[in-house]
Amino acid sequence: MAELQSVERALAALLDGVAALPAEPLCVERAAGRVLAEPVVARLDVPPADNSAMDGYALRATDAGRTLPISQRIVAGRATEPLAPGTCARIFTGGEIPDGADCVVMQEVVNVAGDSAMLPADIPAGDNVRRRGRDVSVGQPLLAAGTRLEAAALGLLAGQGITRVAVRRRPRVALLSTGDELIEPGEPLAPGQIYNSNRPMLVRLLERFGAEVVMAVHVADDPATTREQLQAAAERADVVVSTGGVSVGEEDHVKQALEALGRLDLWRLAMRPGKPLALGRLAGKDTQMVRFVGLPGNPVSSFVGAWLYLRPLIGALLGCPRLNELPRLVARAAFSTRTQARRHYMRVSLEFTTHGIVARAFADQNSAVLTSCAAADALAVIPAHSVVNEGDAIECRWLVDD
Repeated sequence: MAELQSVERALAALLDGVAALPAEPLCVERAAGRVLAEPVVARLDVPPADNSAMDGYALRATDAGRTLPISQRIVAGRATEPLAPGTCARIFTGGEIPDGADCVVMQEVVNVAGDSAMLPADIPAGDNVRRRGRDVSVGQPLLAAGTRLEAAALGLLAGQGITRVAVRRRPRVALLSTGDELIEPGEPLAPGQIYNSNRPMLVRLLERFGAEVVMAVHVADDPATTREQLQAAAERADVVVSTGGVSVGEEDHVKQALEALGRLDLWRLAMRPGKPLALGRLAGKDTQMVRFVGLPGNPVSSFVGAWLYLRPLIGALLGCPRLNELPRLVARAAFSTRTQARRHYMRVSLEFTTHGIVARAFADQNSAVLTSCAAADALAVIPAHSVVNEGDAIECRWLVDD
């Protein structure tokens, strides 16, 4: 029996030689969640001019402590006139500071009588003024290549008047569910059958990671059919993912089909859950080598394997470094456990307290218990041959998208 391989070696084999996919132009309105292929440099100052941080009165600081006539009224979005010497201007939040004014006094401390304002003394220059370019200056690096375009990034682009950006093409993934026992939800269950829970779970995870699922099929437990579907998947996708069929049973045909059509890079890992995981490559369209990830059929194993292997693979294809590794947290264990020869990835919920982070393990950690994944915030990483007692510090990998 071949030696079990480490998670680190598996990741290195999976990502070896992976290059980011080509760029494509996309309008910003449709770019949410996509990954920038090129850096964006600011073309405008934000704000574009000095403006008022509040409702009040704009004046020269040297005129503070006097009663001044109100010479103009300034609202946001309107052009201004230079401030006449010895006067002040009624101004509203966001209104442009007129030439000649250098500070703003909040309206609550100003006494107004008719067209004049009695202004307090000792108002420093620059008070309550948002300076031009305070947020962004022309020529400033705005967003780096590899940035995932979420809410704030989209706001920055819109603030620059940018309508189109270059983003990475989404990785195309083909998903094959193997096993005669699987049927789709909505069909009546016959003896020995189970519903295919892996497909919707993995489709959602792949989409969250930034991929596009272009093919999702059920493959019967037949060697010829398995080879045909693997070949068809390789011709349509950048990544082929299968569930089941990679163990040592007589009806597990995926590993053999992979070796016939491409190459097996690594098989059987020193981890729990997910030991029978296969990584390799298939000859795809125009002889391009397509990455293959064969996940175990047990739903928890597929869930954990998706976070540990599919997420960084999709991240590499997108050129998005933040997807390379799940964020690490140190937490206190609210459970006890021991491991044998395999590293254990336990499903835990996290509680953020004033004394630190507490990790609570789901009671049943069996690889068929999908409820442990539904309740999980993180994976507690328990090394092989370890004993963890309640209160011990443990490493957790936070299950977040980026």
